[in-house]
Amino acid sequence: MKLLSFGFCMLFLLSSCNSSNKKLAQKSEFEKQDFSEGKQVYEDFCMQCHMANGKGVPRAFPPLAKSDYLKNKREASIKAIKYGLSGSITVNGKVYNSNMAPQGLSNKEIADVMNYITNSWGNENTSLITEEEVSKIQR
Repeated sequence: MKLLSFGFCMLFLLSSCNSSNKKLAQKSEFEKQDFSEGKQVYEDFCMQCHMANGKGVPRAFPPLAKSDYLKNKREASIKAIKYGLSGSITVNGKVYNSNMAPQGLSNKEIADVMNYITNSWGNENTSLITEEEVSKIQR
């Protein structure tokens, strides 16, 4: 009887270790994502206003770092990069009312830069933005 109980305990331990290893493997797959193409787009097109640290410029250009707007308004964020933005928006409780010109980026470049900024400076987005998702966003 002790041998049978020991066997069940070992089976349980092995199966629980196995499932946690799968979770770790899934997480590490995401962590392996290479956002370097998006970083390059950011440095070429976005950094002048939103700064190297993503903190923006107070009262002029909103922060991307720890941005509630990026987190909660995914489609609007993509649309702003794709088509530009005018009018006021509220980011982290502060109102910004400046214009952002369309950047002339391809759908792939927009997806790349969105994935970079939504996973930088305290932002976390495990649902990656795809080129197809960007292509479906209309004015």
